[in-house]
Amino acid sequence: MQFSYLSYSKQRLFDFICLWLLPIGLLLLLSDLYFLPGRSLHHKLYYAFFSIPTLIAIVLRPRELKEILREPIILGFIVFSAWALVSLIWSDTSDSFLDELRPPLHLLMLFLGCSLLIKYRSESLQPVFFGAALIALIATVYNLYMFAQAYVPQARMVGAGAFDNPLLSSHAFGFFCIYWLSLAMTCKRPHVLLIAIPAFAIMFVSLLATGSRTPLAAIVLGMIWLSFICWNRRSLALISMLAAGGIVVMTLFSEMMLSRGSSFRFDLWQLTLEQIKLRPWTGHGFDASLALQLPDIGYAFSEPHNFALGVIYYVGILGFVPWLLIQAWALYSSWRHRVQPLFILASAWLVYGIGAGLTEGGGILSRPKEHWYLLWIPLALIAALSINRRLKTLRDRPVHRLPDAAFNTLKAHAQIIEEDGLGPKVLRLDNGNFLKLFRERRCYTSGSFNPYSERFAVNSERLQTMGIPAPTILDLYQLNDGSTAVLYQPLPGQTLRQVMQSMGSPAVRQALVERFGKFLALLHDKGVYFRSLHLGNVLLMDDGEFALIDIADMRIFPSPLRNALRQRNLRHMQRYPEDRRWLFEEQLPELLQGYATLASPSAVEGLRVQVAALSRAVKT
Repeated sequence: MQFSYLSYSKQRLFDFICLWLLPIGLLLLLSDLYFLPGRSLHHKLYYAFFSIPTLIAIVLRPRELKEILREPIILGFIVFSAWALVSLIWSDTSDSFLDELRPPLHLLMLFLGCSLLIKYRSESLQPVFFGAALIALIATVYNLYMFAQAYVPQARMVGAGAFDNPLLSSHAFGFFCIYWLSLAMTCKRPHVLLIAIPAFAIMFVSLLATGSRTPLAAIVLGMIWLSFICWNRRSLALISMLAAGGIVVMTLFSEMMLSRGSSFRFDLWQLTLEQIKLRPWTGHGFDASLALQLPDIGYAFSEPHNFALGVIYYVGILGFVPWLLIQAWALYSSWRHRVQPLFILASAWLVYGIGAGLTEGGGILSRPKEHWYLLWIPLALIAALSINRRLKTLRDRPVHRLPDAAFNTLKAHAQIIEEDGLGPKVLRLDNGNFLKLFRERRCYTSGSFNPYSERFAVNSERLQTMGIPAPTILDLYQLNDGSTAVLYQPLPGQTLRQVMQSMGSPAVRQALVERFGKFLALLHDKGVYFRSLHLGNVLLMDDGEFALIDIADMRIFPSPLRNALRQRNLRHMQRYPEDRRWLFEEQLPELLQGYATLASPSAVEGLRVQVAALSRAVKT
């Protein structure tokens, strides 16, 4: 009994981490620099809400590493980090090994945590990004207002919160500048452009206000990448905007762009290369001291202001190779899977970071700070997306535009299976396939981030990988009125409600209900929470197996469902009079007997109590 309670507690803790702590932790990681008083608190929040919870989750369920460690980007990062730690042998750093171990460990938790988050709460990723971008946008508007109030010629804007210099501020502004631009390029709903385009303009103006030129070049690279990876009519508009923007920036801000010369970059690179020549293959060691002294400058620079040169200086060519390969593989993987908008966004962030890293940075494995925007956050997201694409937790097929004329032709030759006051909802086409329609939701609902047609497709593929029959997805569509649709091949069989209605023998019905109870326990044990579960959404196929249909309104939890969700599932089924009579009045013993073959005694007893309570409520 004690062991069962401990196992149940571990499952609930794992679920809480994946479903709640990791989304909150990622939101804070992306946005809290805009309002926190300093980086120290930024570090602590990341450790408390993301890094440490991820470590606990992996300890609770180490089998999660099996799939994660197959990802080339994560393997490359581990090799790179391991070599960096080995280089401590010849490094002159004064920090202890444990102090140097923490940054790569926290970065590894970033990779692992993003993988767990997308695997078990992928629908939260778009809202998290959007929420972080809104926080950044509001803070940026405030920053611009305060900067305009105190503006003097040659002034450079420094963001509020934890930002302490213009260049580091520009990294964060450019990061979300890329977000709004990616959203404008990939959104299917035209009115989203009314938010994305002004937001991009505000973030771009803030970038100009910092007076930093490197992020501007990085933005250009990001725009070029987006124009090709998204290649559509908006790409031409983006290229035109890029050309026009370049002319405007050089016309209005040429003095700001050229007045500071090279900012000693070329001299610093030359001095760094001279140091690299001393130990080109192994480098000077992770976190080794670096002091670049320029003539007529009263202080030494501790960074080469180039990420690549910094990597070669610290860990040599042997460390530079895996560092370079993981970025190349990430871009290649994103290009291959560009039908998924999240790959487009993460790869655009990476291209922006590569561009910004050409003249910025030097530390190779750091604690959470602005440099994470440029490299580690995009890489962690691409790695996590690649893992979960293989696991079928993400959409991996394109969404095609279905013109009104084509849709009207399909509808004219189709049989309406289901409709409501607004029109048809399910159509049977001439070839026997089904077209299920999902009407446009309000902008503030979850359906605006994750359309129900895509949820239907992803849920179907995930159920099939779990061994539970579900419809075969053929295509996804976007209609001109904002609705979405999924085309699928129906499964052969009848709904369980139809079968129960046609059955005359009580003994056969009892056997069927017992089998359904076992199937229900299987769903709950696999973490499948089907909100719309009733006998009309369960199919008895011709081969005698059960299948699920109409599965858009479904979630798959990391662990077997807790008792409260199991009981809630039954409450929904009890709303239908026929289902209630067959399952919870006439054949309740058979239902519980079948459920008990896979479920725990406490779960069975919980359902029994739930049914009894509802029966009393119905009688009164």
